[in-house]
Amino acid sequence: MNAPDHQMAATPKIAMRDVKKAFAGKVVLDGINLTVAPGESLVIIGGSGTGKSVTLKCVLGLIKPDSGSVQVDGKEVTKLSGSDRDEMMAKFGMLFQGAALFDSLRVWQNVAFGLIQGRKMDADQAHEIAIKKLAQVGLDAKVGDLFPAELSGGMQKRVALARAIAANPEIIFFDEPTTGLDPIMADVINDLIVDCVKDLGATALSITHDMASARKIADHVAMIHEGRIIWYGKVSELDHSGNEYVDQFIHGRADGPITKAASFKHL
Repeated sequence: MNAPDHQMAATPKIAMRDVKKAFAGKVVLDGINLTVAPGESLVIIGGSGTGKSVTLKCVLGLIKPDSGSVQVDGKEVTKLSGSDRDEMMAKFGMLFQGAALFDSLRVWQNVAFGLIQGRKMDADQAHEIAIKKLAQVGLDAKVGDLFPAELSGGMQKRVALARAIAANPEIIFFDEPTTGLDPIMADVINDLIVDCVKDLGATALSITHDMASARKIADHVAMIHEGRIIWYGKVSELDHSGNEYVDQFIHGRADGPITKAASFKHL
């Protein structure tokens, strides 16, 4: 089962059509079909090694599919190069798993990194924007002068979110945004994600194992298993999906169609 097309007049923000990718003969994506509408938040769930990260990288153009189509705003990502690719990349913001901050840079420099390095913005102007974005995620201006090592895990995630939204992106990717956080801080981050995406009017595409996170930040959910979308629906439909794979995954059960052997081989 693949995700159905949205019935909408507007051009999809992201559209993947029969995307396939294999590495060294191992099929990772086996015909992915997804459509994400402008302003929508889609969360992809699934076990380790099922193709979630490769799907994101195909949309970003970091990995070229073996076949199929990947479009952003109607433009084929797989065929872009040079300035056209740079223009496309400027649409994206990303919160990486583990925050992925630069240890040698102060917090404000981390937030402003893409503005200064990517957009060649004046440092003073970039600093001003960085401080505003830090405030948007609940951090005081004085935090901007600290180094990442001086922050808690939750604060580092906030900084990473501020960096993701610094350039007011049209599309934001969230890669396991609550990994390593306690449940309360994870909920704080989820709330911030929802608020930031809404404030920007951005389209969001996330991958996560955290079902509490998926339930809070998603409009729609797609489950990927063995390189294919096996269920797609509204987040409100998760608990009565009628799909035994989804049911096993969202309840974290060892017994079910997702075999232990399949899980162990990805450890």
